[in-house]
Amino acid sequence: MKLLYFFIFTTVALVTFQGCTTKEATPDLNHQQVKTEITTSDMLQHSIPDNQEAEDQTDGFEDEFSAQETDIASDPLSGYNKVMTSFNDTFFVYLLNPIAKGYAYIIPEPLRIGISNAFQNIQFPIRFVNNLLQGKFQNSSDELERFIINSTVGVAGLMDVATNHMTTPIPAHDEDFGQTLGHYGVGSGFHIVLPFFGPSNVRDIVGLSADAYISPLVNIRGMENYKIPDNFDQSIGIVAVQFINKTSLHLGEYESLKEDAIDLYSFFRDTYEQKRASDIEE
Repeated sequence: MKLLYFFIFTTVALVTFQGCTTKEATPDLNHQQVKTEITTSDMLQHSIPDNQEAEDQTDGFEDEFSAQETDIASDPLSGYNKVMTSFNDTFFVYLLNPIAKGYAYIIPEPLRIGISNAFQNIQFPIRFVNNLLQGKFQNSSDELERFIINSTVGVAGLMDVATNHMTTPIPAHDEDFGQTLGHYGVGSGFHIVLPFFGPSNVRDIVGLSADAYISPLVNIRGMENYKIPDNFDQSIGIVAVQFINKTSLHLGEYESLKEDAIDLYSFFRDTYEQKRASDIEE
């Protein structure tokens, strides 16, 4: 089954099964706690003086336990998500990262940056439409101006002239349909880790599916004249090149990120959900 249609079908089935839940995932506290070793002498020096302090400490443990229970209840796919996080980690470490390193060895960095700029430029319709849907008309105007300048003077977007060569740089405004839904109060729903794509949630999977219809890089039946690839297989090839090129420009960052994680899944989940919430608030 084609990958995009699989995502859409899975999303609809999950939303139906869960009754379109919009409950936000409570950040996992486990990876944020710092374990402090207390020696016997320290315990003697800092012994609890009365029952009130002991009760306060007990209340703290109860609050933490309650928070953990809430987190478990709001993450019904945690078992699947942990397995998929492990799969994605293996895929990145043993396949994508080595390929990206070889790609970086062959393709000079200036050309890889140019390719990244071109991918960013060609996805202009997604940003333009979603800024309009959110009523951010100045942002939409900026995106249209950036697209015209970078597509012409910037040689099909290989150079980001609007940012790097203008007296007054024209800012980019990254928006997608997941952010548009969040802008109008749609909750994230439960967390879902997608194969290859990584962390997501119900709202953002719906947004990803909607953006696919707008994107010139994803071929949808009935919209072939608007799309660059001639078929869905070519779409997968283009996305693969985009993944490899992007990874080649950020070698070593994933490994550094993993060093900060006690539990890989909860770390990625909380980081993703917090960033998405921040993006929507902007």
